[in-house]
Amino acid sequence: MKQDEIRAGNLKALAGVVLEDEDLRGANLRGANLAGAKLVGTDLTAANLERACLDGANLMGAQLTAADVRANLWGANLMQANLVEADLRGANLRGANLMGANPSRANFAGASLVGANLMGVNFQGVDLRQTDLRGANLSNANLRGADLSHGNLQGAILTDANLEEADLRGANLAGASCQGANFLCAVLEGADLHGADLMNACLVGTHLEVESPQ
Repeated sequence: MKQDEIRAGNLKALAGVVLEDEDLRGANLRGANLAGAKLVGTDLTAANLERACLDGANLMGAQLTAADVRANLWGANLMQANLVEADLRGANLRGANLMGANPSRANFAGASLVGANLMGVNFQGVDLRQTDLRGANLSNANLRGADLSHGNLQGAILTDANLEEADLRGANLAGASCQGANFLCAVLEGADLHGADLMNACLVGTHLEVESPQ
């Protein structure tokens, strides 16, 4: 299989293909079927993966710097992947594993991360507006200064997560596990904290609006 053909977007049916440690920088894979593909260590810097299907794909250690990853990544393995400045707006990452990934300056606005494994991931300052994080595991994650406004974190695991100065305006944290989480100076106006477990959480400097009983 020729790399130049893939880069040019001539090959779209790539389900289950093995492209480990390949150089696919700038490849045009828009709309490609890469379900179950093995892309371990592959360099996809600045690649176009918009609307591609990467469900169940293995992207462990892949380079996705500045790539357009507005794709379907249901259950994908993105452990240790480089997502610096990647465009993941509206991406489907349900059940994906991002442990050890680097999403610095990436854009996840409107993405679905339902049930995703995000343990210990450094999301400092990352755009997570209106993301669906229901049931996601964010324990020990660094969300300092992250924009989580109007996000859905219902039932999410935020144990010992760092949410210092995070923007959580209008976020849904109902039933979330926030034991030991750091909300120092976080913005929580309009956030739903019904049933959230805040045992040993730091809420110093936060502004909590309490709803009046009906």
